[in-house]
This record gives sequence, structure tokens and C-alpha cells, in this order.
Amino acid sequence: MALRCLFQSSTTSSYIFKICGSRMHGTKATAYVVEEHVPEMVGAQSEVEEYADVDWDNLGFSLVRTDYMFATRSCREGNFEQGYLSRYGNIELNPAAGILNYGQGLIEGMKAYRGEDGRILMFRPELNALRMKKGAERMCMHSPTVQQFMEGVKQTVLANRRWVPPPGKGSLYLRPLLFGSGASLGVSAASEYTFLVFGSPVQNYFKEGTGALNLYVEEVIPRACLGGTGGVKAISNYGPVLEAMRRAKARGFSDVLYLDAETGKNIEEVSAANIFLVKGNTIVTPATNGTILEGITRKSVIELAIHLGYKVEERKVPVEELKEAEEVFCTGTATGVASVGSITFNNTTTEYKVKDGLVTQQLRSILVGIQTGSIQDPMDWVLQID
Repeated sequence: MALRCLFQSSTTSSYIFKICGSRMHGTKATAYVVEEHVPEMVGAQSEVEEYADVDWDNLGFSLVRTDYMFATRSCREGNFEQGYLSRYGNIELNPAAGILNYGQGLIEGMKAYRGEDGRILMFRPELNALRMKKGAERMCMHSPTVQQFMEGVKQTVLANRRWVPPPGKGSLYLRPLLFGSGASLGVSAASEYTFLVFGSPVQNYFKEGTGALNLYVEEVIPRACLGGTGGVKAISNYGPVLEAMRRAKARGFSDVLYLDAETGKNIEEVSAANIFLVKGNTIVTPATNGTILEGITRKSVIELAIHLGYKVEERKVPVEELKEAEEVFCTGTATGVASVGSITFNNTTTEYKVKDGLVTQQLRSILVGIQTGSIQDPMDWVLQID
């Protein structure tokens, strides 16, 4: 359980949000609390300190508490109240653990970067907003408008500006979260919904010298229905995924590659990333036919590859085709473009070019350059928010 209760009380000058939940350590959890709305501190703080007191070279990926979180709540009619930027204490939300007691939950993942000139940049945040709205509609949930989503994200980043790492040191990883917060009966839709945006600084996912991914093909696909929910980043989807990842990591693998649930003959996606095969001048990736989340990095890499002159095929990819690929890479918000060194299926391991993987290296370097503002953005993807 990631969240256990949420309530709001108001006075004429301040709003208090109290969130009771748990920090996950394997299968165990410990309680944590608290958050308070103090908007007058946001502007003043950014003038006092340019960077937080953090060892940016050894940042890692564990959650680092920042200064503010954005929160807003819908009424029964589905209209979200004005958002509130709140300063909070030692709060940790773990969407991957599931918010099953509310029946419904959606999460997004996105990053804010600091350019060489000190600007704060975000990569295609409007697509995250549209995806959350689309997912909410599919799950019969009230959702913030694209404008409300964008405003919440911008406010969160600017209020936590000192937590955006220096150029080249990483990014501020953001988790927009939408969940049902009203009382519900069984699996019926909640009467109210809460939208939160919180963040934590993280290092670059792949530093120089970090090994490539080694994937294990998962043949057991425990899903509620054939093909899963498709196109929705729902919190409840993560339970079976985390269990499969745990088994794979216990065997020494980096992550899990899934086959399609209907036939078990075609590759589908890695646990939290999309997958691409490189064969000469052709790049092949499983089509998002309703069972695969249409990743924003995935979409961007496809558009970038076409712009660079590659042929991109979105289609069914038989698992046997893994043996024909020269390079394989994964895409996702956290990984960007990550090389795959090997894939194991039926106790047979196929290895791929990593150091000599020129297509993967080219796409990765250009994508990172656009995201961080170090090279020209020919696609007009980056949003400067300050």
C-alpha cells in the first residue's frame, strides 16, 4: 500500500495536506507523514541558494526529499480545485507498490534538466499531460486538464529549482500522480480524485562505462485479461511486473522482456521500457496495438530516426527475430536510450553490439543533446520553463 489516507483542512491563509502512507523495503513498510502549504517561501528560497547541498557526482537513484509538491483535488463533478504548492517533510510516495485501496491510479514519469546557460528545460511535457488525460478517460477517472497538468509540473520544477542538478550531473525526476481519493464501493469509480506532482533529483541513468542491459524473456504472463489494459500507465499493472523483475534480478539479469499475452510468440516490451531492434538501416519495434504503452521517448526516437534517414517498422516482432538483430536498445523516461548487451530465451543467449553499436550511440547522443539543450533542437521538443 502506497497511500493510506489523505485529508484537507483550510483556513483563510493556508492549506494543510496530510498524507499517511508507507515506505516500501521489499515487502515491508514503515510510516511517514506530512506536508504544508507555504507559497510565500517559493520565490524567496530561489534567490537565496542556487543549488541544494548535495553530492551531485554521487547522486544515485534513491529518493531525495526536495522542497515542494504540487497538489490539487477534484470535486464530485470532476472539476479540479485550484492547485496548491506545498512545502513538505519526509514524504515518500511509491506508486509502483500500488494504490489498490482506492481502486484506481495513474502515474507519469518525466524529467527537468538544467542547460549549460542555467535554463531549466523539460522534454515534451505536453505529451505526458495528454497521456494521463487519455488514460484517465479509459479508466473512467476525472483528470486535470492539459493546462492544469502543465501548470502543476511547471510550479513543482520552479519551486524545486535548486534541486535540478548542474549540467551533465543528472535531472529532476518528476512523478505526476492521479488517484481516486474518495470513498468507493468495490471496483466502482471513486467520487473524488487527487492530482499530485512530486520530484527527486537523480543521476544520469547510464554513466560512461556502465554495462549494457542483459534481458531475460519472461514466458509467464500473469495478466487480468489478454493484452492487459494497453496505453494506460496504471498503478495496478505494476504488481506482476515487479514480481517478474525480482525473479530476473535474482538470476543475475537486468530486466525482463515480455512476450505478447495472446500468442506468446512475439516480443512486446521490457518491464518499464520499449524495445527496438536494429538491422542494417532498418529499426524495428513492436507496434502499440493496444497492449503496449506508447512511450514518449519511444515516439521521439522513432521521429528522430526517420528524420535521420532510417527506415522504421512498427509491427509484430517474432521472438526468433532477436537472433537477426545487430543492435538492440530500450527507451524510457529513466533510461533514455539504453543499449542491450544480451537477451536470454529458452536458455539460449544472443549477444549484440554495444561499443560498436553506432545506431544506438547516435540516437542516444542526439536525444540527450536535445533534452539538455546542448545541441540545436530541430524538432522543437524542449520547453524552457524559466
